[in-house]
Amino acid sequence: MYRKLLIAIDPDDDGEGKRALEAALELLDDSGELHLASVFRPDSGGFFPHVTEEAPEERENEVTERLDLLVRKYLPLNRDASLHVVAGNAGEKLVALAGQLCVDLLILVSRGSSGHWPLRKATVEYVAVNASCAVLVLPATEKEQEPAES
Repeated sequence: MYRKLLIAIDPDDDGEGKRALEAALELLDDSGELHLASVFRPDSGGFFPHVTEEAPEERENEVTERLDLLVRKYLPLNRDASLHVVAGNAGEKLVALAGQLCVDLLILVSRGSSGHWPLRKATVEYVAVNASCAVLVLPATEKEQEPAES
């Protein structure tokens, strides 16, 4: 069991959020700390697709609200989670946040090089190589993956 766990979540992907939270709860100690993070680039789409040309403060508030909704929807009432929304390079920010929080495990959901976000694979690889903690990469479910073109 892990004492401190960080999950990188796309707040616009309800299925990914639910899946990552379920995996985290199976691995987290009963008295462990749970942290959810979303990273965006203020100047582009970056790691997650929910980034627009809005002011960073507005975007941060919107993403925080969506993370909070995911927590209320899928986290049992006897558990709580700290939310972290940061701007910048996803891989670097996730590695830095994991180090800052001294987490034991970082969970990511990977869509590989297919799907909407081709940079996602590079981000997952960067985090896996550079994180100072264990990294669990959950594969995408069929629903999360984009259908192949015929």
